[in-house]
Amino acid sequence: MEPDVEGVIAESFRDQWGRIVAALISMTGDWDLAEDSAQDAFARALRAWPRDGIPDRPGAWLTTAARNRALDVLRRRANEAAKLREALMLSPTDAPAPDASALDGSALDDSALDDSGIADDRLRLIFTCCHPALALEASVALTLRTLAGLTTAEIARAFLVPEPTMAQRLVRAKHKIRNARIPYRVPSAALLPERTTRVLGVLYLLFNEGYSATSGADLLRPDLCAEAIRLARLLAVLMPGEPEALGLLALMLLQDSRRAARTDGAGDLVTLEDQDRSRWNSSEIGEGGAVLESALEPGRPAGPAGPAEPEGPAGPKGPAGSRGPGPYQLQAAIAACHARAARAEDTDWAEIARLYALLARVAPSPVVELNRAVAVGMADGPAAGLALADELEASGKLAGYHLLPATRADLLRRLGRFADAAEAYQDALGLAATGAERRYLERRLTEVTGQG
Repeated sequence: MEPDVEGVIAESFRDQWGRIVAALISMTGDWDLAEDSAQDAFARALRAWPRDGIPDRPGAWLTTAARNRALDVLRRRANEAAKLREALMLSPTDAPAPDASALDGSALDDSALDDSGIADDRLRLIFTCCHPALALEASVALTLRTLAGLTTAEIARAFLVPEPTMAQRLVRAKHKIRNARIPYRVPSAALLPERTTRVLGVLYLLFNEGYSATSGADLLRPDLCAEAIRLARLLAVLMPGEPEALGLLALMLLQDSRRAARTDGAGDLVTLEDQDRSRWNSSEIGEGGAVLESALEPGRPAGPAGPAEPEGPAGPKGPAGSRGPGPYQLQAAIAACHARAARAEDTDWAEIARLYALLARVAPSPVVELNRAVAVGMADGPAAGLALADELEASGKLAGYHLLPATRADLLRRLGRFADAAEAYQDALGLAATGAERRYLERRLTEVTGQG
């Protein structure tokens, strides 16, 4: 296959998978059929495009192929004739079925408005997945599978569970949606709050998979970051009174602003302290800071802000009598601390450690504690950070998580304990899933081995 065909198909998968699957679920109500039909469309492209050439509108070609495949399957199911009639009724009876010349990827966003006023099948898909009848882990996993096209193995790694466990979780979630007749729509305004935590969690994990991939040769998946930010913007418009929706959008923008500097020309990882900060996206930093200010001060106009560079908050503090900042606002405030530092040595690590301590109280988790150990190690010295990391290791809460031994290795290196650092780097290497992370750890291991 010609390289340009491979590249177009890969790009089309990143750009179109969520659109196609969401539209087919909307059309057929059958989640498995939607995924199978989308997969069949890409398989057909792998066979047809090298022979016939790349179509002018790859997304339109794939959309039509997937739609036709789904309708063919429904036609063959004699006991599902009613579903076929319902699916066909979605198109005007006096108009022919769309073909590749009339349908492009954007057409999948032109659905009729539901009660929420949002015309986006992918956002509907997220809220369907985040129905209270589903377990939170199932909600997140199902959305990552259907919207982002992550494999079961990738999702399992993100959740730190075995792949068979995740496969069973996905099957049960789909059965629950079907058997409970969970509607495919964005809920009314009165029902939005009960879904907020779930939806924010889905978008956060979607962004994280793009910002730091769980597996593969590359550390970054910019398409997933862009999709998560796009959906976060829609959510901020949909829920203008929810500070955490703004906090999440701010967090994504501030972290994404560093994406171009996180790897070098060879695709290798560049740590925060070594990044070329001139490559940080100042527009995203400005917008993220302004959105964060809106989230922390609810009296201001809410919603995505313009690109003007703000001074940035000194720390999260809401108006008197208001609830405290939530976990996404706190994480965005931490990201803002990094964004304000023109040089790595200017970073206010004491403030970051304080914010992580707040975050550990608001949303306790071993990963938050690990990040706090890093911040304390920078603010109070590597010995203080190592003591916290060693406590985490002893607890067993992050067993199998490569960043725990990697963090311990870095703190041990800074203490001059090179033999211990080498052992920890070896442990981290055995757990790292991406090529970029392994190459970084190998370089560090070589450095401390040479000094030992």
